[in-house]
Amino acid sequence: MQQELEVWKEQASHMWNVANDYLREVPPNQLYAAAAIALFTTLLLLLLRLLKRTKSNTIVLTGLSGSGKTVIFYQLRDGSTHQGTVTSMEPNEDTFILHSETTKVIKPVHIVDVPGHSRLRPKLDEYLPLAAGIVFVVDALDFLPNCRAASEYLYDLLTKGSVVRKKIPLLILCNKTDKVTAHTKEFIRRQIEKEIDKLRVSRNAVSDADVTNEFTLGVPDEPFSFTQCVNKVTTADASGLTGELSQLEEFIREHVKP
Repeated sequence: MQQELEVWKEQASHMWNVANDYLREVPPNQLYAAAAIALFTTLLLLLLRLLKRTKSNTIVLTGLSGSGKTVIFYQLRDGSTHQGTVTSMEPNEDTFILHSETTKVIKPVHIVDVPGHSRLRPKLDEYLPLAAGIVFVVDALDFLPNCRAASEYLYDLLTKGSVVRKKIPLLILCNKTDKVTAHTKEFIRRQIEKEIDKLRVSRNAVSDADVTNEFTLGVPDEPFSFTQCVNKVTTADASGLTGELSQLEEFIREHVKP
């Protein structure tokens, strides 16, 4: 054992001397450059690892005015409706543990409720690049009169570069489905798909100079379906007033891990 150790020491000493001789022959400028490249590469790798680990915890709530987004926001945070609330003119934004999870040690979620008024929608672009998921709230009780407007909003959302490039998952949340006269999520999905199909045809007919959407939807010569989107689009039931948000909470925890 002692002999092996001595042999190892001699080999290490020899290698050190060879390396020393080589370094003496290399011009200092080259040594500095090599050290700088090695340092830069190390820092870059560390940064990439950090970015990989740091996943977004932001969920964006959006949809037409009056669909119930703000009630849902307060139900998620406080477990109350705040007396039904009123139409928001500014985003509601907070980071919190979901009200149904307050007894657990769990990762907080950053929820942003973006106003649905058309003049305020540009605020959405501030939050989409940060989103781990998007929740598009639809009023299932008063759906048919608003189907066209909701479909146009969804079309614009699903063709945004920030959504398509990151493949941000989107949930169509059918609110007020506890009411007897509310439409089902399956019906709402089918109707929106049909409306988007019409929109796709009409917008594709517009000259390229007038098109504002960054991407197109669907497959040419096929009826539009959400399954054709590059990002996953799903539907769920909810009732903001009664606090039945279990399917929404499942979506949130699927994309913001505890």
